[in-house]
Amino acid sequence: MKYCVLIIDGASGWPLPEHGNKTTLELANTPNLDRMAREGLVGMARTVPPGMEPSSACACMSVLGYDPTVYYRGRSGIEAISMGIPVRQGEVAFRCNLVTVQDGRMLSYCAGHISSKEGKDLMAAVGKRLGNDTIHFYPGVGYRHICKISGREDTLQATCTPPHDIPNRLVDEYMAQGAGSDILRDLMVSSKEVLRDHPVNRERIARGEMPASMIWLFWGSGKIPELPPFREKYGLDAALTSAVDLLRGLARMAKIDILKIRGVTDGLDNDYAAQAQGALSALQRHDLAIIHVEAPDEAGHGASIDGKIEAIERVDSDVVGRILSSKKDAIRVLALPDHPTPIATQTHSSEPVPFVLWGQGVERNGARRLTEAEAKGTGVFIDTGYSLMDMLTVHRTSDEK
Repeated sequence: MKYCVLIIDGASGWPLPEHGNKTTLELANTPNLDRMAREGLVGMARTVPPGMEPSSACACMSVLGYDPTVYYRGRSGIEAISMGIPVRQGEVAFRCNLVTVQDGRMLSYCAGHISSKEGKDLMAAVGKRLGNDTIHFYPGVGYRHICKISGREDTLQATCTPPHDIPNRLVDEYMAQGAGSDILRDLMVSSKEVLRDHPVNRERIARGEMPASMIWLFWGSGKIPELPPFREKYGLDAALTSAVDLLRGLARMAKIDILKIRGVTDGLDNDYAAQAQGALSALQRHDLAIIHVEAPDEAGHGASIDGKIEAIERVDSDVVGRILSSKKDAIRVLALPDHPTPIATQTHSSEPVPFVLWGQGVERNGARRLTEAEAKGTGVFIDTGYSLMDMLTVHRTSDEK
């Protein structure tokens, strides 16, 4: 038996009044996911435990089969692990976004989806001017970077707002506040001067693109507890493909192999077909492949209805279509969003998400599509999202286990 987990990041959402109160999952043309729904088990699952932040870190930890109430201690520490940055006792890691603020308002949480090369050059300048023996900056992917601070664990008490939660809002009201926030605010404010006339920004402005006008620090976390290795917990050798450091960090923590597949990105330019084929090829030497596609979430953050629908449809045609035609007779698939990213709010929400289990040994339960309404209509509700991994693998024989 082979297994596949498909995480369609942020694909679910809220009804859109301007589109007949349909969600993007309902508006998208998804014949392959529809087939899985008709032939499989569809329901709703709570991937974000009550009271916890609706981040992909928390939600994807659930999808990978780990209880966030036990293991989750913050997102940035997980991303640091992916980047090979140790976070020791007494150290705190913060996500460090490059953002665009105009007229005092958050114009773009991602500086217009700045490239990794540009981001690296800008973060080098920030590190040179603002870094020291206790403050270090590390470049990541695109707009996502890490700032590590030593000797200031009080910063974990600061109230920090993710920039994608405040589109077009005045930023002064949402900068770090409370205990430990002084150093965070100082770094954010000081970065404006560093970035203002940087050659990368001058070139972006000349091309009509958004400049990265400052850094934004949030999602602070200290030392992250270890996860039980996936192999020990589920008896399966697993591999993962993702464009983002967060998922790769979770994979490293769980001793899941990370696939390097050319063309995998976090946006609509993702090579969906290559990502799917790379994951399916990995099943020749692994028991389980995890495919994480970031594009629907990014479109949701950008309030792009068309972009989110396009991303969902590309996942359906290029990823799910290949899974269905992979000629693997003994395969079982779990497909779902990790969390909703409603267009109306442009950020994550904590509502349960629709899921489908499909493949050998899975009995159908009458759904027609993988949508929020269809999933709710089945009456199937999984209150602990981390239980889905057990449901996916429950039919293994004693020999397989």
